Amino acid sequence: MAGGEPLFQRMVVIGLGLIGGSLARAAKAQGLVATVVGCDERPGPLEEGRRLGLIDESEPDAARAVAGADLVVLAVPVRANRVVLEQIRDTLPKDAVLTDVGSVKGGFVADVRGVFGELPARVVPGHPIAGSEKSGVGAADPDLFRDHKVILTPEPETDSAALASMCRLWAACGAEVLTMSVARHDEVLAATSHLPHLIAFSLVDTLAGEDDNQDIFRYAAGGFRDFTRIAASDPVMWRDIFLANRRAVLEALGHFREDLDQLGEAIEAGDGQRLQQVFTRAKAAREHFSRILSGEAYLNTMTDQTVTYTARPGEAIQGDIRVPGDKSMSHRAIMLGALAEGITDVSGFLEGEDSLATLQAFRDMGVTIEGPDAGFVRIHGVGLNGLQPPHGSLYVGNSGTAMRLFAGLLAGQRFDTELTGDASLTRRPMARVADPLRRMGAHIDTAEGGRPPLHIAGGQPLKGIDYELPVASAQVKSCLLLAGLYAEGETAVTEPAPTRDHTERMLKGFGYPVVQEGAVARLSGGGRLNACAIDVPADISSATFFIVAAAITPGSDLWLRHVGVNPTRIGVINILRVMGASIELHNEHEAGGEPVADLRVRHTPLKGIRIPEDQVPLAIDEFPAIFIAAANAEGSTELTGAAELRVKESDRIQVMADGLDILGVTSEVREDGILIQGGAYGSGRINSHGDHRIAMAFAVAALRATGPVVIDDCANVATSFPGFVALANQVGLTIESSEET
Repeated sequence: MAGGEPLFQRMVVIGLGLIGGSLARAAKAQGLVATVVGCDERPGPLEEGRRLGLIDESEPDAARAVAGADLVVLAVPVRANRVVLEQIRDTLPKDAVLTDVGSVKGGFVADVRGVFGELPARVVPGHPIAGSEKSGVGAADPDLFRDHKVILTPEPETDSAALASMCRLWAACGAEVLTMSVARHDEVLAATSHLPHLIAFSLVDTLAGEDDNQDIFRYAAGGFRDFTRIAASDPVMWRDIFLANRRAVLEALGHFREDLDQLGEAIEAGDGQRLQQVFTRAKAAREHFSRILSGEAYLNTMTDQTVTYTARPGEAIQGDIRVPGDKSMSHRAIMLGALAEGITDVSGFLEGEDSLATLQAFRDMGVTIEGPDAGFVRIHGVGLNGLQPPHGSLYVGNSGTAMRLFAGLLAGQRFDTELTGDASLTRRPMARVADPLRRMGAHIDTAEGGRPPLHIAGGQPLKGIDYELPVASAQVKSCLLLAGLYAEGETAVTEPAPTRDHTERMLKGFGYPVVQEGAVARLSGGGRLNACAIDVPADISSATFFIVAAAITPGSDLWLRHVGVNPTRIGVINILRVMGASIELHNEHEAGGEPVADLRVRHTPLKGIRIPEDQVPLAIDEFPAIFIAAANAEGSTELTGAAELRVKESDRIQVMADGLDILGVTSEVREDGILIQGGAYGSGRINSHGDHRIAMAFAVAALRATGPVVIDDCANVATSFPGFVALANQVGLTIESSEET
């Protein structure tokens, strides 16, 4: 490699076409191999490869070519693999890595086992998803794999060092390296690559056989030409691929035929709702294609965009704004609207990635959802028992709320489901919902440590339970109440301290009886939800960053409109008022059963306090911003009873303490809280650990810093607050956002 030893001394490429030639050229250009040997039964590609400098040596006989190799790459048509393997079986060195580039992995692995009697440990099946309209060794391009995916499909017996070396080789060629099982690879490629090629070949062939084919092709629109372009691919290659991957292709083709037949029936019956359901779901899936694939098809190994904030000291915060809709209510509005009977209109919906993932999950279960369009969503409910089995996993992104609430409502469905999320979510504990759901009769499997993904078995009869929450959690409470909709008898949840009650309020809004008696919420299964209109207020969690910004910055006077002030959510207002903040509530009224108000925030000096423990559950999501207020207060601020903060998107106590320390703020971390000493602080670079609230909190902290505050890993701000930077800059903050992929 550049500046070091090559990964391999002698690489043999058998089959010197576009892929094999491009890999040879890229490996040589990057110094990944000392010697490249080209092997092809045709003399032409070998001669051209030598002339172009792609290979150092040529050898038409595969058995002789692999002698002395430490890397052998099979780049031949998939149906030729077995013949080549038989040729090299006796001369392939024991310590050589053997890989391939074919798009069918099951066939390659079967061929290796058939020829060698086993799968040797240094066999690493591979598939670069890259190509060109040109073919042959003359089209070899050293950048062919740059910014493209390469899927490796190691088996249990695959040597970890061999796998690591292939990951390094492909990554050095500029590729994004992913891993998945052989079976999953062939299923995914059958659906996303092989089936579209089969349809394109068939459609062109069908239309070419029509009597008026010249007019058909002469007047074909751009969409037809774009779709059928892939029918110009190599027929022999695709014949071999379809036959090699016949099982997965036939399964994908069967699903497509069923869906196509249903569309035909809908057209014949004039069923516009069915057509709209399919088209709406497909449009949304296409718009979020890359995220859906990263969460389901490629097992979350794709890397996200890197976003960095540079926030600078600022002057007074002033303006009149409305922050996006409440995320907690947006999740619940989609969920209950989907389970209701009739059409539910939602206004103020938060168009953040977490909420959109919830919306997409219900589309995947057969619910027609129009929008979102400027915060408006129309949900065609299917009733409590009308959800359909999804084709694959349900991906909920970074949202712990969505995963925990979904666990409850999916536990009562007749079909099996798998809940997955992004890399951050897979580190968060789910046992606290899985355990009580199991007590209700649910069958739920988790990954090690009770973490996602969650595998939920369908068709399990649930029974209501009386459950006392060990830790106050609105998510766990809501999960059990949603499961209770499907349970026999009564489900009662007792919480040790008040938590947000959006689920209870919204269930009542949909006409479902919920009894709230002090710390207990109870309901009985077997009822129904009736569609209604939902007006989602502005999210107080999002408003908190602006409340704190105005409270700590001299000369500030800020209005925040239509903010949700549910009594179970206003802990942040209560805490900041005790610290001396000037926060006035105006125009208080109810919208959709939720109290809302306009907030006016003006700067006043803050003082440190001991935060009342009864307010902690009412402000659990707002503490990163409250910590910034504490850093700007006179004296010390002490928080206790907040162990819940350690299992959020990050360990928010420790991550905030680390960031404050970088800025020069003194703090003392406790098991369930923190002590923060207020005072002047400086600048620095903060790692948000992918936690959106940490990132926004330190952007606010920069207002009173002595210099710029750089905040890394801010991409997840989009999960809860799309447009945060633009709105912040509008009222007086100074934040620059830079992106890298």
